[in-house]
Amino acid sequence: MPRIVQLESGSLIADIRRPAFAHEWVEYPATLPEQVVERLAGADIAINNKVMIDAAAIAALPELKMIAVMATGTNSVDLDACRARGIIVSNIRGYAVNTVPEHVMALLLALSRNLVAWRETLLAGGWQRADQFCLFDHPIRDLHGATLGLIGCGTLGNGVARLAEAFGMRVLRAERKGATVVRSGYTAFETVLAESDAISLHCPLTAETLSLIGEAELRAMKPSALLINTARGGIVDEAALIRALKEGWIAGAGFDAITAEPPPADHPMVDPALLALPNFLLTPHVAWSSRPAMQTLADQLIANIEAFVAGAPQNRVA
Repeated sequence: MPRIVQLESGSLIADIRRPAFAHEWVEYPATLPEQVVERLAGADIAINNKVMIDAAAIAALPELKMIAVMATGTNSVDLDACRARGIIVSNIRGYAVNTVPEHVMALLLALSRNLVAWRETLLAGGWQRADQFCLFDHPIRDLHGATLGLIGCGTLGNGVARLAEAFGMRVLRAERKGATVVRSGYTAFETVLAESDAISLHCPLTAETLSLIGEAELRAMKPSALLINTARGGIVDEAALIRALKEGWIAGAGFDAITAEPPPADHPMVDPALLALPNFLLTPHVAWSSRPAMQTLADQLIANIEAFVAGAPQNRVA
């Protein structure tokens, strides 16, 4: 009878049905890195989200046969170690095809229309003291006619493209950074940086995408451009981003992911001075978490486990 250990049940709000086969189910709301090996001892199947299952843990868990990741990104698992051991790793796909693109557009609209600055103006009584019916304190830009650059053009990137085009935006899909050949339907990475009025990131965090957007890339963007990141924090050099916002290299940024989650109080991305900027919006990794999306994720998670036990693994990444 397979022993299934869910390490992070608290990271999902959904009705998670139990697999349709005889099994033992053990569940923990949250798990610290130092608790992983102890809690997975004797487990055939591990379910994780963000807690790391590294090579050392895998070596210490001889009975482990599958890791079911409750996310699309798999940087919480040492895939090479799993491949070496023959451990199946499955992820979740397509569940956030509506919720993440909608969050991207919300960030773009809020920044383009200066909603935070307008809120602050009203809180300070600016409209109440006005001599006419409206104010012009903060510039408003339309998405219609603007150019959106997409870095990462899978399910989520293409979902953003559909919404952006509905707003009348021109969409450029970026070729891989450093590529010598530009594929049909794509635009050179450097051209996307230079021509986009907004750039949205939708690539996984890998060795190749770590600090993909650094000082050089931020300086190559238009001073009027916006940067949206609903992917992973490490894709952007955060120190360079903070300088870019404070020194005006770009016009603004909307982020849903940073390098440490949850962040310690002294993390630079949650510095009160940064969060107070009207051209920076940070949400706490919630773009994916609409209730319908989380239920889809939960259903697919169990389907992945059932497929593995039936001998036909799906959504394999290792």
